[in-house]
Formats: sequence, structure tokens, C-alpha cells
Amino acid sequence: MSKRVLTSRILTTEAGAPVADNQNSATAGVGGPLLLQDQHLLEKLARFNRERIPERVVHARGSGAYGYFEVTDDVTGFTRADFLGAVGRRTEVFLRFSTVADSLGGADAVRDPRGFAVKFYTEEGNYDLVGNNTPVFFIKDPIKFPDFIHSQKRDPFTGKQEPDNVWDFWAHAPEATHQVTWLMGDRGIPASYRHMNGYGSHTYQWTNAEGEAFFVKYHFKTNQGVRSLSSEQAAELAGNDPNSHQTDLLQAIERGVNPSWTLYVQIMPAAEAAEYRFNPFDLTKVWPHSDYPLQRVGRLVLDRNPDNVFAEVEQAAFSPNNFVPGIGPSPDKMLQGRLFAYADAHRYRLGVNHTQLPVNAPKAVPGRGADNYGRDGFMATRNGSRHDKNYEPNSYQGPAQTDAALSAPLAVSGYTGAHAAPAHVKDDDFFQAGELYRLMSEEEKSRLVANIAGGLSQVTRDDVIEKNLAHFHAADEDYGRRVEEAVRALRED
Repeated sequence: MSKRVLTSRILTTEAGAPVADNQNSATAGVGGPLLLQDQHLLEKLARFNRERIPERVVHARGSGAYGYFEVTDDVTGFTRADFLGAVGRRTEVFLRFSTVADSLGGADAVRDPRGFAVKFYTEEGNYDLVGNNTPVFFIKDPIKFPDFIHSQKRDPFTGKQEPDNVWDFWAHAPEATHQVTWLMGDRGIPASYRHMNGYGSHTYQWTNAEGEAFFVKYHFKTNQGVRSLSSEQAAELAGNDPNSHQTDLLQAIERGVNPSWTLYVQIMPAAEAAEYRFNPFDLTKVWPHSDYPLQRVGRLVLDRNPDNVFAEVEQAAFSPNNFVPGIGPSPDKMLQGRLFAYADAHRYRLGVNHTQLPVNAPKAVPGRGADNYGRDGFMATRNGSRHDKNYEPNSYQGPAQTDAALSAPLAVSGYTGAHAAPAHVKDDDFFQAGELYRLMSEEEKSRLVANIAGGLSQVTRDDVIEKNLAHFHAADEDYGRRVEEAVRALRED
């Protein structure tokens, strides 16, 4: 890890209390789930969610469509989720694509990760799978998410994205090297939403009918083939049609050319996680397919455009804490943080009753749909009648608990505190970035180096440039040498 910057200023909470650790969230033992008592983490995420109104802070610019998911392969040995319980079963879905960093008025054809969020309207409730078009991410702890996004967003003084901010953060986050290699490579600018893969990115838990637990990663492989844009093509397209990806998706579905993806999963028996050679819950790493091969699950098809973009795309709310029986969380720290942050963002932006909006309501649940004791608040449409009590337990035949856990429990041990992630035998911030680089063709490597050098050469501080160059050297010596030479050449011009 890079050394901390020396300063006489003390980082504090909103109440003025000194912050002991701004790098690691508090967990129940080393590698355990996050703790609600981590006031700094919760305050930081809650305040971050309230920075912008009315558009989303991240993933503001989006497109979406309805469709269905059809099971093609038997996975009942791994999960008891009902919507995955029989080959041929179909479940209605809504999928929202998005860019991450730009505002609602930004262009579609930009170098940025893409959100890939799927809402499954199952009979056991809505299941939200919130991922990206990359299998990894820049950071591994949610306490750094507001800092990361601030570094990528418009600078408070200049009002534009600043290379100094972007690369200064990455210089102090060596774990970002893998995702930077993805982002700056050929897949950094998809040609359309139809021509990119989607990933759950995080590690999730599946539990079968016998109570056996498995950890899984989701891969949605596009059936249209992966197509991407060069930086030059993207700049031209963004200037000619800022709505290029929205236009493509809308027109394709209207023509009856319905895009589809095949869902595969990697499955790891829960008992193997502790001894795996690197931390399997680290969002900056992939599981090699040689260790855990892809297993096909089904097909996702988009076949209907929304009638009202605001009502159905802008007001669509995805929360990774919306699980169904047979699916649950893992100790992935970034996932654990998002279990709180996403739902909290929607309560702020759309209101506490956003789940009653048609696009977010659990429309496939038999009977009354959502049935609980939540009442009132802004824009409430489901308040019950004089016969419905607003407390539990009661003797008026109100809804009652099932006593059946949705997923298997996660074992925890150790002392509470702000722990760094547990170290596995082969944990490393750079190895997988180097592996990705070495998989590329010579032409792909040249474009990757040019994309990185184009941004890094604009940084004004030599020490920030050197820190980033060290990361690329650590990933692969040829990678580092070529980036260093390209940066030097651009700075000498």
C-alpha cells in the first residue's frame, strides 16, 4: 500500500470526533460481515447518497427495457430459489443499463463502466441483481466509495473532471490496477448496451433445499457478440448523437430485434472459500475459470420498451438487499456496504414508498403482493384499511413471519474493529491485472497503453505519475515500461 500523506489536519466525523481508520470498515472478526455500529461508515455512505438532487449520484444516465428470464439448465442442486426451480420457467424482468460517472445530461459513448441491473419479478418477491459490465471494480471496501466517486466526478473548483484527481486517487489505491486495465482496454467503451456482457461482479451465496451453501458469481454473456468503440470512434459518436446507446436499444426492440444474454454462474462450495489462494470476496479479483468453470443457467431476453422513461427508468430502484429464498449475501465488503447504501439512496431520492411504484412493486407475488406493517409517509398508496393493524404480532390475522431463513448463516469470529481484509496465500493487487494484460493481442496492448498515457500524461504532479507507473510495472514489466515511455513522450511534446 502507498504511504499515507503527511498532514496536520485530523479527519473527523460530522460531529467532530476524530476518525481512527478511513481505509477499512468495521467487521465482525477478520473477514466477517460489516457492523451496524460503524458510525463513520454509515454516516459517510448516508451523507454521500444525499449529495445530489434529483438525479442519481452515480448511474444517473440510464436506459432500460422489460423482458423475461428463462431457465435452460437445472441448478436446483445449488439453490432453492423458486424462479430457478424448473427448466423452462419464465420470470418477467426489468433491466437498466447506465454509465457511472457522468450526469443525466452526459453522452452514452464514453469510457466508463456500465451498470447492468436486473430486477426479477418472482413469485417470492423481487430479486435485484445489481452489477456492471466488468467482473471487477476499483476498490474493495465501501468506506472508500464516496472518495473514489469524488475523484472521478467534476472538481468543485474547476467544474470538470480533473486528471490530477482521477490519477491521484488511483495512485493511492493499488487494488484499482486490475479495473483500470479493464477500463482503459478495448472493452472500456461498448458499441451499444446490446453488445456488452453483464456481471453480478460481487460474490453471492446460493443455498439449496438441504441447506448446503455455495458462493456464486454471475456472468451474462451477450448473444449479439461483444463490440466496442475506439476512443476516436466514441468521440465522434458522442458528438453526433449523445443518446447513441439509448437510441440503439429502443430501436432494436421496436424492430423486434430483441437482445438477449446467456446467464452462466461460477459455483464455489462454501467450505472452499477460507482456503482459496486469494480472497474470493475481493471485488477487485476474478475467479479463474480453470478453478470454477462457467455453468449455464438460462437466457435473458429484452422484448418491450418502457412507455414512460421517467416513470419506468428514472424511477426504477434496484437494491442488492432484495433477495429471495435460496439467495443471499456473502462477506464481500463492497456488497455489504451496498446492502445499505442502495436502498438508502432510493429512500432519499424517491421517498420511503418508492417500492409502491409500478416498476418497483413485487407484481408477481400472489395475493396482496407486498404485505407488511409499513404505513404512511410521502406518496403512500398502500396504507391498509380499518381492519388492518400496523403492529406485529397481533390477533387480527395480519401477516406473520415464516421462521425460514432466506439463505445459510455466515460464520463469524474474532473481535470487532476496523479490520483490513484477511490475507490469503496468493492475495496480490497486481497479478490479475498482469494476467489480463498478457491475454491481450499486440494491437490491444498498444491501444491500452495509449489510453492510459493519454490521461496520465495530463497529471501535473510527478509523484502521482510515478506512483501509478509503479502499479503498472508491478502488474507486468512490459506493461509498465510501455506506459512509462508513452507518458514520457506525451509530456515532452
